[in-house]
Amino acid sequence: MAASPNRPPRVVAELGRPETPDETAARKAENSRKHRANQTLRNLVLALLASLAVVLVLVLVVVRPDGAPRQAVDYRADAANSQQQAGQTLAAPPLPTGWSANDDGLSTGSDSVVAWSVGFITPSTQYIGLVQGIDANPTWVANELKNTRATGTTSIGGHDWSVHDRRTDQDPGNYAYALSTVIGSSSIVLHGTASRTEFEALATAIATQLDRRTE
Repeated sequence: MAASPNRPPRVVAELGRPETPDETAARKAENSRKHRANQTLRNLVLALLASLAVVLVLVLVVVRPDGAPRQAVDYRADAANSQQQAGQTLAAPPLPTGWSANDDGLSTGSDSVVAWSVGFITPSTQYIGLVQGIDANPTWVANELKNTRATGTTSIGGHDWSVHDRRTDQDPGNYAYALSTVIGSSSIVLHGTASRTEFEALATAIATQLDRRTE
């Protein structure tokens, strides 16, 4: 195709002469190819960004955390407030610095046993759940221990406690280790993931508190 009479032929700098019609066609074809390549790359980048955005939304919506850690509760004040309803001293001993509780409450089960429960976080950030059944029976205790068999006994705070050690099991959860005893008319069950030393510290504190109230 001849150059337009109103526009002089494009001078190719490296040749020092006007480009031929074939060279013009080749240049335009190359420019079109580069434009298409750039457009394809741009589309791929946009598609990749859109895919990442979808993945991020799915992660935020589907793979959600279980929720923020629970705030500490004043289990001793809550026990004092529930004392009259329970009709018996509730296990809420003072504990050293490093211990806290993230849940507590008084409930009545389908077996009509009134139970006081506290979830303790130990100084090593492990968990021990305390459950106190008032005038409970052996069946209630067995249910609280998930019907696991005792693996031994130990003496803590002047009381004999049944030991339920499941730490070698594949997935014992919050029942990796458990202790149970009877103090007065209360059945006490402790279960969790803490060390034996921390279990014994809590068991001693509970026995000391409840024994003092029953003297």
